[in-house]
Amino acid sequence: MGKTIISRKQFTIYMIVAFGLAWILEIIASIFSNNGNEMVFVIIMMITMFMPFMATLIARIPLKGMGWVPHLKGKIRYVFFALWMPALLSIIGGVLFFIIFPKAFDPEFLTLCGLMEAAGALEQLESLGLTIPIYILISSIQAVTFAPFLNMFTALGEEVGWRGALYPYLKEKLGVTKGRVVGGVIWGSWHWPIMILAGYEYGKEYIGAPVLGPIVFCICTVMMGILFDYVYEKTETIWLPSLMHGAANAFTIFIYLSKPEYADKAILGPAYIGIISMIPMIIVAVIICVKQKRN
Repeated sequence: MGKTIISRKQFTIYMIVAFGLAWILEIIASIFSNNGNEMVFVIIMMITMFMPFMATLIARIPLKGMGWVPHLKGKIRYVFFALWMPALLSIIGGVLFFIIFPKAFDPEFLTLCGLMEAAGALEQLESLGLTIPIYILISSIQAVTFAPFLNMFTALGEEVGWRGALYPYLKEKLGVTKGRVVGGVIWGSWHWPIMILAGYEYGKEYIGAPVLGPIVFCICTVMMGILFDYVYEKTETIWLPSLMHGAANAFTIFIYLSKPEYADKAILGPAYIGIISMIPMIIVAVIICVKQKRN
């Protein structure tokens, strides 16, 4: 993987464009979300994911050297790390949350049933002879098999900008660990308008809303950024952090396993973005940083 050289001017243009375009789209998406038009919201958010890529192009940051042609001989273990680690950490974190808050677990899956019924999907599921537990099992299998590969292409829109362009610049200026931390905060703050205005990630009812969510999410993106960047360094291809990003986006089943009355605890878990549920990810990220620092 060749070294991507970025000037201070390119960095400034990149930041202005990446945040400017994304924040405008996030504000627009929030309006549609608050008006109940989730379909348009999802489409706009998918477009928003490509704004870091767009910023990279506008800032004329070279794409060459980001590892577009994978050379994975002897590195296959990192493919499985990228594919399965998000699900593993999510499961451990979710279980940890429910151990601490056992009454939050929804054994009747009322939240999921309510969402599917509102979307008109519950009757279709029943017509196929599928129960909610079987649906959850199928969804979980999909989330660790082909779903991450599908998500990889939209995640690429962010990864070219974050891991491909931004992180190398910050690591060169600040050092590896500090660069990753700053990069993670930048990545997290990029989501702030949609979080504050539309309740993206934690909803609007969580403890400490709307201030605590954006702060906690930045901690999460710092940790995820360390894992994604680790995979990028080891494989030297932009496709692997994109795959891991796609895998993280795919395994979201724990969001639907908590009772509706525990919505205020979303800042804690059971999704991996919660304070309690992200503990396993924090541990792995710290291990990676300490290990690389010693080497």
